[in-house]
Amino acid sequence: MPLSQKAAHDFLNFVNASPSPFHAVHAVKRRLANAGFIELQERDAWSRHIKCGSKYFLTRNGSSIVAFAVGKKWKAGNPIAMIGAHTDSPCLRIKPVSKKQSEQFLQVGVETYGGGLWHTWFDRDLSIAGRAMVKEKDGTFVQQLIKLDNPILRVPTLAIHLDRQETFSFNKETQLFPIAGLVAAELNRTGKSPKPSKDENESEEPDEGPFHPLKTMTERHHPAVVELIAKEAGVTPEQLVDFEIILYDTQAACIGGINDELIFSARLDNLMMSYCSTVGLLSSLEDDAALEDESSIRLISLFDHEEIGSRTAQGADSNLLPAVIRRLSVSGKMDVDTATAYEQTLATSFLISADMAHSVHPNYPAKYESDHRPEMNKGVVIKVNANARYATNSPGIVMVQEMARRAGGSAEKGSDSAPGVPLQLFVVRNDSSCGSTIGPMLSAAMGARTLDLGNAQLSMHSIRETGGVDDVDHAIKLFDSFFQHFSNLEGKILVD
Repeated sequence: MPLSQKAAHDFLNFVNASPSPFHAVHAVKRRLANAGFIELQERDAWSRHIKCGSKYFLTRNGSSIVAFAVGKKWKAGNPIAMIGAHTDSPCLRIKPVSKKQSEQFLQVGVETYGGGLWHTWFDRDLSIAGRAMVKEKDGTFVQQLIKLDNPILRVPTLAIHLDRQETFSFNKETQLFPIAGLVAAELNRTGKSPKPSKDENESEEPDEGPFHPLKTMTERHHPAVVELIAKEAGVTPEQLVDFEIILYDTQAACIGGINDELIFSARLDNLMMSYCSTVGLLSSLEDDAALEDESSIRLISLFDHEEIGSRTAQGADSNLLPAVIRRLSVSGKMDVDTATAYEQTLATSFLISADMAHSVHPNYPAKYESDHRPEMNKGVVIKVNANARYATNSPGIVMVQEMARRAGGSAEKGSDSAPGVPLQLFVVRNDSSCGSTIGPMLSAAMGARTLDLGNAQLSMHSIRETGGVDDVDHAIKLFDSFFQHFSNLEGKILVD
């Protein structure tokens, strides 16, 4: 198997194990821990823990993670080489009260998260994943990851014979609810009889027993769903206090194309960049002497909630990354005034905002600017926008070009593949809207030099997206080179 395909297959394992941001962070944590990274807690003081030549990570909300390796020559105020990506993707999320029933079907109430192509969620084999908060026997409340592998939900389309509409349109509030089964089958399972219908104004008898500020989980959700989640968490339904559960497509990501050159997968945006950032960092540290002559810190930050604007405690528009940098900027040898160490670190640092890019679409070529049509497997795409929807500028392009030029062969050590990583450029048409990333908000908040890039893909925000096999290896190699060569190049690109 070609080495580039090995990287792609490893990515498939990662994305298949990561149906939610919580699972993605858990998968990253395992890789970091296996590589010797030490977990930190935000609530603790770090001054006695951070040591030059060591590696650390921390999480926030279980859905965002920051990892960094401190060079042995790191001093307070020195620069940090950073890559930022995000762990979330558009999806359907189970509502706080989801129990629904219509025409003898059990249904689950869901709300849309992000800007998904929701028509692609119809007629898919769906299951559920996320996290549950459970009460332990000692009275503590802990998080448990939930991932059901078997399909239990489906959003059915209406037969063409009953509605011959030219374009497929639907109401997201009334026609996007998945079915979970039949009322009759659930009654047979539980051995219960159908409840007689009640007048809307007729009040129910209050239940005897302990007071519940909210309705119980089995009152808010179908008992069968609650039981499945509790079983996956290894607890009783009574121990299940709350959950954050999303729907996901059970069809696994796979290699496709007649020459095995494509990836068919959910959540390429943006788990591919989260994966490549993580593996690129780890690859740059494989040599035991990697940090011996390093004067910078190598850091990745994978945020939740990019798809809904990032304005949450665990989003890129929070204090997560600035707070970590502030702590790091005053660690190590104190050869500078600690009052300005944070600002000095930001002024010399560089952030790569890594988020997937648009490949040219063979059926819609007119939607793309004629001279900026990225192709899959042709290299990482630098994203440029004159109106600052992306943070890229010329000094940043110079920096990334030099990193790409210095990149070695395949991401796997010992490869005999050609050195260097190809790059492409992308801008939108003047008559087209342009998406954005975490790049502009982080560059504005921190004042650090920033560039936006990503791998090319088709069908962004669909339940099934398409990317290139070789581009996984391209991005890993580029990020590995960025971390290895940043300290040497940082002071050679002069502007201010």
